Amino acid sequence: MTHHLSLTDIADLNGRFDLYGGVHKGLRKAGCDMLCRLGSTDYENPEEAASALSALRTFLMLAAAHVAHEDDNIHGVLQQRGGTTDTVDHQHDDHRRAFDQIEALACSVETVSPIGRRAAGRKLYLAFAAYLAEDLAHMHEEETETAAQLWKTFTDEELLAIEMRIVASMSPEKNMAFMRLMIPAMNPVERAAVLGSVRTGAPPEVFNAIIEFAVRPSLSEKAFSDLAARLKLAA
Repeated sequence: MTHHLSLTDIADLNGRFDLYGGVHKGLRKAGCDMLCRLGSTDYENPEEAASALSALRTFLMLAAAHVAHEDDNIHGVLQQRGGTTDTVDHQHDDHRRAFDQIEALACSVETVSPIGRRAAGRKLYLAFAAYLAEDLAHMHEEETETAAQLWKTFTDEELLAIEMRIVASMSPEKNMAFMRLMIPAMNPVERAAVLGSVRTGAPPEVFNAIIEFAVRPSLSEKAFSDLAARLKLAA
C-alpha cells in the first residue's frame, strides 16, 4: 500500500486539544536520541553495549505501550463514529513486527562471539533506523490525517477524556517514564501547560514527585528555571 505523505497539507490546531502532540514529540526525541546512541556505541565494550541495550529495551517497551494505548482508546471509538483507521492499524501491525525483530537483533549482540559484536551492532543500528523512519512517517499521518478526523468527530472535552483514560490505565512508574520522555521534548509553553494541568488534577505529592523525578532530571538548568518561573514553583 503506497501512501504519499503531504509535507505541506498540515492543518493548524486552531485552539483544538492536541491528543498526539506531546507524546509524539517525546517519542520522536527519544527515538532520534536512541538512534544516535546505537550508532556511537562501542559494542566490543560489554558494559557500554549492555547500557545501550537496556536503554533500547526501555524505549521499545514505551513505544509498544503507546501503540497499544492508541489501539485500545482511540481507534475503536473513532470507528464507532464512522471514522477510518485502516492505514494506521496496518502501520501499528508493522511496528509490532519491528519491535520483535529489533529485540532479536539486540539478543544477537549479547550472544554473538566477541569477534562478531561490531557487525551485530551495525545490524541493530540499521534495523532501528529503518523502524524509526517508518514511525516518523506514521506519526505524521496521525497528526495530519487521524487528528483531523478526531477534531471533526469529538469535542475537546471528549478528547481530553480519552487522554485521561490512557493516563489512568498506566502504573505510576510508566506514567513517570512517559513524562521523562515528553517534558524535555516540548517547548516552554507546552511544558508549562501540561504540568499546569497535572498540578490542577493530581494530589500535591504526585505533582511534586513528577517535578523531582521526571522533570528536573530531564531539563537543563535554564529550561527548568524557565518552567519554575512560568508555574511559580517554590524554589
